[in-house]
Amino acid sequence: MDFLRLILHTDVLFRFQLMSLPSNAKRIVTMKFQLPFSLMLICLFATFLYADDSSVLQIGNRRELFVDDYLIDRMENVDLALHQPRDEGIAFKFDNPWEGLFAGYCTIIKDGSNYTAYYRGMPSIGHTKDNEVTCIAQSKDGVHWTKPELGIFEVRGSKKNNVILARHRACHNFSPFLDINPQASKSERFKALGGTGQPGLIAFTSPDGIHWKEIRKSPVITKGAFDSQNVSFWSETEGCYVCYFRVFKDGIRRISRCTSNDFIHWSEPVLMEYRHRGGKAPIEHLYTSQTHPYFRAPHIYIATAARFMPGRQVLTDEQAKAINVNPRYFKDTSDAIFMSTRGGNVYERTFLSSFIRPGIGAHNWVSRTNYPALNVVQTGPTEMSVYVNQDYAQPSAHLRRYSMRLDGFASVQAPYAGGELLTKPLQFTGNRLKINFSTSAAGGIRVEIQDAAGKPIPGFTLTDSREQIGNEIDRVVTWKSGSDLSKLTGKPVRLRFVIKDADLFAIQFDQ
Repeated sequence: MDFLRLILHTDVLFRFQLMSLPSNAKRIVTMKFQLPFSLMLICLFATFLYADDSSVLQIGNRRELFVDDYLIDRMENVDLALHQPRDEGIAFKFDNPWEGLFAGYCTIIKDGSNYTAYYRGMPSIGHTKDNEVTCIAQSKDGVHWTKPELGIFEVRGSKKNNVILARHRACHNFSPFLDINPQASKSERFKALGGTGQPGLIAFTSPDGIHWKEIRKSPVITKGAFDSQNVSFWSETEGCYVCYFRVFKDGIRRISRCTSNDFIHWSEPVLMEYRHRGGKAPIEHLYTSQTHPYFRAPHIYIATAARFMPGRQVLTDEQAKAINVNPRYFKDTSDAIFMSTRGGNVYERTFLSSFIRPGIGAHNWVSRTNYPALNVVQTGPTEMSVYVNQDYAQPSAHLRRYSMRLDGFASVQAPYAGGELLTKPLQFTGNRLKINFSTSAAGGIRVEIQDAAGKPIPGFTLTDSREQIGNEIDRVVTWKSGSDLSKLTGKPVRLRFVIKDADLFAIQFDQ
């Protein structure tokens, strides 16, 4: 309002000075300024507002992945490409008598240098307390796994087992997480939700991820179907607990979301919607969402969801009999898809194609197989892994590992002919730009920095840019003057990437 008063005051002064001019000078000035002076200032003020914070992305020193259109203003002869993980073979088999054909709903937690896999043991059909248990496997590298003898619960007459929960309705879909809430006590480093449609989801806590207790007997979330894995976590960016769980909407398996400040009292559920490149995405059956913060960019939630295709039968009766699959579990098919969200009730389905396709062989084309485990975790200096439940309802049921490069879900991909990408105006903190990229021997990436209006900034033009060639996770971008961007920090800029036969996976400004 003070600025508008200044405009009006300036307009009055302008008119007063105009009255004091000779008539011929007054006529020239009037012809020169067809619009009222105040209106011109208001237009100038609107331009100023447009260039202010509301139209500039504040990315600070966050790592940004090209899994959606968040950063992108314009692309020419490049596009976003989904990358398929590489099959690394069986992580471990569900071969204990209390695990069996229907083991599943896995969660992988990396706590320091330790990895723990949580999963349901279910040797036969039937959601009974005696038929379902929650088991763990452990690893030091995420590749080689063992099953400890914990001695906590007696199962089938012995405590020599890897069971952490038994004879509880939450065993059907127990889903834990490592609580990074700074207010969480050491005795509650781990939390979990589990339970089915009636009466709802029960909340648990644990100091070590092995010994668990209910927070209270009554369920904390009651409005949902809950008949699959219902996932939760502490969100650093939203400052609250978030839960994604299964519901039915018009006969379709959908995902709803709610939030909580204390993990006990939760908001009303909100149905998640699906968006594809600015428009609506197809609504398909999603059996699990597996939504979780990506560990290198926790403001981006990754969803490695299980897409279920009911009634889409592939196997004949003879093929099903040959692999010894349970007769009830080969009438449908499923695979893994990739989605992302930055909070709120919208998933970005930037890529509609499959993230992990069913493999070769009849055993991969049965009902409820190819369901990803919750969480993608780092398993090497440049590698991360996603785990997938396979051979469901078969004697060969197991958890399988797939690997990707760090940040390697998707990329801006350019052909040999080359192309370019221009970002929206953004502000950053730090004094250098790092990129995660891969080129061919003939390919490369150059980076130009422009002001918010699109004008190249001297010293950071395309001519000044040094071509980046190679295959690295964190390459510092340089120009003829070096890599120092300190004079641009906090200022609205655009990044122009000129790319040839290369993939750009992620960017990050840092100090």
